[in-house]
Amino acid sequence: MANRIVLNTISYHGHGAIENIVPELKTRGYQKAFVCSDPDLIKFGVTKKVTDLLDAANFAYEIYSDIKPNPTIENVQSGVASFKASGADCIVTIGGGSSMDTAKAIGIIVNNPEFADVRSLEGVAPTKKHAVFTIAVPTTAGTAAEVTINYVITDVEKKRKFVCVDTNDIPEIAVVDPDMMSSMPKGLTAATGMDALTHAIEGYITKGHCAISDMFHLEAIRLISQHLRGAVQNTPEGREGMALGQYIAGMGFSNVGLGIVHSMAHGLSALYDTPHGVACAIILPTGLEYNKRAAGERYRAIGKAMGVEDIDAMTDEAAADATIAAVKKLSEDVGIPANLHGILKEEDVNFLSESAFADACRPGNPQDTSVEEIQALYRSLM
Repeated sequence: MANRIVLNTISYHGHGAIENIVPELKTRGYQKAFVCSDPDLIKFGVTKKVTDLLDAANFAYEIYSDIKPNPTIENVQSGVASFKASGADCIVTIGGGSSMDTAKAIGIIVNNPEFADVRSLEGVAPTKKHAVFTIAVPTTAGTAAEVTINYVITDVEKKRKFVCVDTNDIPEIAVVDPDMMSSMPKGLTAATGMDALTHAIEGYITKGHCAISDMFHLEAIRLISQHLRGAVQNTPEGREGMALGQYIAGMGFSNVGLGIVHSMAHGLSALYDTPHGVACAIILPTGLEYNKRAAGERYRAIGKAMGVEDIDAMTDEAAADATIAAVKKLSEDVGIPANLHGILKEEDVNFLSESAFADACRPGNPQDTSVEEIQALYRSLM
């Protein structure tokens, strides 16, 4: 079977990368940008780092900020109407996964109006046209939405998140500038960083993994393990390492899928508004324990990339346990809770388990599962 790899046409990395935004827009002849960014980034002046460049170049733009941390169907619908009314011909999205996911859905629907019902985009939608030309500028080091063919929307009415997978949604240009991430608070840095680690680890053990994705994921695990603690302390080296590591993780998992850690985390975010990265970080060690039966032989390479000492001399069982312990230690060091106590309610376990089983990430899990087994995993974390 052939393996498909989809990546940005162009990506920029490193300090000052945002200086390339205006030249890229002008070279292509665009006239007005629809700037998608969330209210907090506007409030704290992060978005302004990019809009100042647009202002200096007299490049027209309109800001859209009706975006929630877990973007909703309504956010997307409102965005589509605003884009059409703005007269914009391109999108610049600035933010974490919420801003970028909203922008992806807007861009897809504008160019594929037959999918105006946002729910119709769930799963692998057969869109025909690429989304509106988009430059994605991440402000968190975690989601890698700037390089993925996925986006996640919350259905408030049904209290669930749904995953959309579409090669037409990937931004043409990613601008990964660690200076755009320097104002992230410690908690958000930790949560998004552990999300990135979850991407890399789940992507490495997923059923669809291949030689190319393995290369991306192991390097991402190495970079994240080496730099996340520093990023939480806001060191320049930590920020730069995490900016690169999370992007490389996205290069991999976007093309091969994830597993039940993400499918279980999606429900928690939809129902309780739990930060996605926190949910992933809490569930990840339990997911690794569960998946040892099917993928335990791959844990040694993960542990080695994380810097576990003497792992080559260990038995497979010991190497797997040492790897899981390293994941727990990193999570603990950056302040992530150890369980779902105070978050998960017993009366919601059945609903969450059914949602997780139906989630688009679940089929990629290396260990075949069931609603009942997912129920047991949730309860073990209470």
